[in-house]
Amino acid sequence: MQGRARIHDTLTANADIHAPCSIGHFGLSTDLGASAASCWRTHLAKSRTAHCCRSSMPPKLQCSFPKRFQNRMVALRTIKLFRQSVGRARISLPIHHRSNRTHRLLEIQPGGRTIALNALIDHSFLRNKGMLLMEKHKKLTLDPDDWEASRALAHRMVDEAVDHLKQVRERPVWSSMPDNVHATFQSGLPDHPSPLEQVYDEYQATVRAYPMGNIHPRFWGWYMGASNFTGALGDFLAAVEGSNLGGGNTGAAQVEQQVVDWLKEIAGFPKNASGTLTSSGSMANLVAHTVIRNFTAGYDVRQDGIAALDKPLRFYASDQVHSCHQKALETLGLGAKALVEIVSDDRQRMQLDALEDAIRQDRANGLQPACVIGTAGTTNTGAIDDLTAIADLCEREGLWFHVDGCIGGVLRLAPEHAHLVAGIERAGSVSIDPHKWLHTPFDAGAVLIKDPKAHFKTFEMHGPYLQLQERGMIAGKFLADYGLDLSRCFRALKIWMAFKEQGAAKFGRLIAQDISFARYMAEQVAAHPLLELVAPVDLNIVCFRHLTAGEDATKVLNTEIMLRIQERGLAMPSDTTVQGKHGLRCAFNNHRTQSEDIDLFLRDVLQIAEEILSEQTA
Repeated sequence: MQGRARIHDTLTANADIHAPCSIGHFGLSTDLGASAASCWRTHLAKSRTAHCCRSSMPPKLQCSFPKRFQNRMVALRTIKLFRQSVGRARISLPIHHRSNRTHRLLEIQPGGRTIALNALIDHSFLRNKGMLLMEKHKKLTLDPDDWEASRALAHRMVDEAVDHLKQVRERPVWSSMPDNVHATFQSGLPDHPSPLEQVYDEYQATVRAYPMGNIHPRFWGWYMGASNFTGALGDFLAAVEGSNLGGGNTGAAQVEQQVVDWLKEIAGFPKNASGTLTSSGSMANLVAHTVIRNFTAGYDVRQDGIAALDKPLRFYASDQVHSCHQKALETLGLGAKALVEIVSDDRQRMQLDALEDAIRQDRANGLQPACVIGTAGTTNTGAIDDLTAIADLCEREGLWFHVDGCIGGVLRLAPEHAHLVAGIERAGSVSIDPHKWLHTPFDAGAVLIKDPKAHFKTFEMHGPYLQLQERGMIAGKFLADYGLDLSRCFRALKIWMAFKEQGAAKFGRLIAQDISFARYMAEQVAAHPLLELVAPVDLNIVCFRHLTAGEDATKVLNTEIMLRIQERGLAMPSDTTVQGKHGLRCAFNNHRTQSEDIDLFLRDVLQIAEEILSEQTA
């Protein structure tokens, strides 16, 4: 290494040792490797002064090391002494170089804890040709090689994310992905690394450029929340913090329990009720139905399985109920027949006389009625079942009352509309979707169970690797005992932060605003001779259509209107069929929507309909 920095052939360690034990009792944990560590211990053992004494004037220890270890000994800066150490030792490590000399002073405290008492040598002169061991034999990690460069890129990401939200109105609601972009997702598993900045640029060009669009003010399709920036930050912070919410004595676990308590308060459930966060309303309903199945079966289903059922269980809901309930009952082994769909009235609400008849008939046929599912806001039209009347019926018949509140479960936040879900507080269980009307970034669901013992008994399980303790990290409520997942993400933080920042009352005002927009659109549709409502508007969903001659032609026309509006990026309606009438469907669940967006959309519907009809005539 002529013309370059070199380390002298000998490294000298002068150590003042204060410990009532032999230096040979110390172990060495460094990047030196086993052979170098063994060599160091051997040299120390051969020294006549290697043994510590109890005198007030401890001996000094000076050791020389063979040249072949000289570069490795630079790694002494990472020394950790462990095993027996009941006293305190200070080791001064001089490092000699022809142009500088510095010391690394370490203090080894009882128990082997090492504290650096002064600065390291500037190792820049050792970086050539990987001489520095930490460069030459770097430990594998997923942490950035350059934290400051990563910090700068992260700042850029946040800046551009803010711009993405701020400028949302300047973009189309949705854009179709070109074939050449789609082809980029057909490549195989990457074997070699790429710079993060390059990965981020690829994300911008191929992913963020083609989103679903549900954060756009004119996205009203299906039933999506519009997300919120604070919640997005919460997701980021939760990922950085990295907690697994299976359980444990952690701040994250406390946040989830507080969020569940807040949801209980919103639904009117008692403080001692149980609950858990889930990935979605579908999973929330599955958790609820699992509790209901086990509770109503009359025996230990977990032990004996559903084959031991004396009578098949029956769950009742309107014919407007969400499809996830059938899927849940199929998953639980009860079969699609376990869900009895009750005919709905002209406002898409479950007819109670038909419900009573079905329960009576099933009992006569040797079946076991178990649960009635009331819907607080159907996905199709937003209809709300008479929850109070269903609660009365369930009390008379001895049935479990479950409310699917994935849409309307938070309506009590809006005082002027809380009467729509009167009776929800009497349910035995309620499912809620924070990623809908609370605008939580996907995903976030929740289920509340009024009987905490039934909830716990349904899911509690611990292998020998999960023994609960009264102290330590594993102490406290084990959240995995209330659902199917053992590994659980910290989804509570984004809900917690948004509530803390905005306050619950603001979410109530946004709910009322969405309902007012739906009623405004309904008024505009009803006033136009070419437009027709296909369902009453009781909540925040508007189903309507553009009229033309014949039902088949009307369906073709409205389907084409919807597709052209989507493809041109003008808005995002979906479509549906209500009592045999096909039409467009707009679900107002978007805190960015303004009345002007509705006017613009209806104008586009009329213009595109005229365009299509002109093409058909030509």
